[in-house]
Amino acid sequence: MLEEKNHTFSKDFILLGILDPNKYGFLFLSFLLIIFMVAIMGNSILILLIRLDIRLHTPMYFLLSHLSFMDILHISNIFPKMANNFISGRKSITFTGCGFQVFFSLIFLGAECLLLTVMSYDRYVAICHPLRYPILMSHRISVIMAASCWLVAIINSTIHTTYVLYIPFCGTRAIDHFFCEVPAMLKLSCVDTSHYERGVYVSAVFFLLIPFSIILASYGQILRTVLHIKSMEAQKKAFSTCSSHLTVVVMYYGPFIFTYMRPKSYHTPGQDKILAVLYTILTPMLNPMIYSLRNKDVLCAMKKVLGSVLMHRN
Repeated sequence: MLEEKNHTFSKDFILLGILDPNKYGFLFLSFLLIIFMVAIMGNSILILLIRLDIRLHTPMYFLLSHLSFMDILHISNIFPKMANNFISGRKSITFTGCGFQVFFSLIFLGAECLLLTVMSYDRYVAICHPLRYPILMSHRISVIMAASCWLVAIINSTIHTTYVLYIPFCGTRAIDHFFCEVPAMLKLSCVDTSHYERGVYVSAVFFLLIPFSIILASYGQILRTVLHIKSMEAQKKAFSTCSSHLTVVVMYYGPFIFTYMRPKSYHTPGQDKILAVLYTILTPMLNPMIYSLRNKDVLCAMKKVLGSVLMHRN
């Protein structure tokens, strides 16, 4: 009773987590730890390859390096705290820590949504308007697009984080999630948040539905153009690049839309946790694999760098 009373008047939150304190919980944590390490290493290697190989100094790979950077920051914002809480047995997170987690999570989620849209536009211009590509996707334009993704996401995150942290919370402040996420935090509110939820829907339309529609339209045009290409080699290369991007898009937008576009009353902790694992932990690991293992340019750059390292050692 005393511990519960202390939690009630404390400003700290309690993250109930996704792992049970048993052998299966440790096995799942070990599995997630492997995913975390692969995500950090895979994205770091991809960024390094893009930086070292001059053949990858193109708008497409410049945008891809930003995607990898976002994935590194995003998974690092979530997993270490979750693992620490499970291992230590302490499930608390400070009010400030929770605020930072919400703020950075919304930045990386929002920026990645916009960046995936920009990447689809890049592929659309490259395949449908190849002669105009150097003009429409110059280095200056790609830098402006990437910076805009970050800036818009930061503005959106600042607005939502400020509002969420000023909502009065009831009871023990126990968040039934493994990190501080807006839908899970709204359930603890002592006041009606229906007006704010409408604001969340507006943001979801801007960051999810509109970008997703643009991506589908871009790839619809790409598919139409590719089918008219007579060269089978060119068709194969275009389909390989685009299918990789679409795989990332579906895996990322699907659970994200399902989480943020449902009313608060329809959210269940189990569903939200599983969906969150997909777009916060699993997708950052798969992105570098999808973009590198199915990309000849990246594989050639990797062989070149490894060859240079071996020659230097010899």
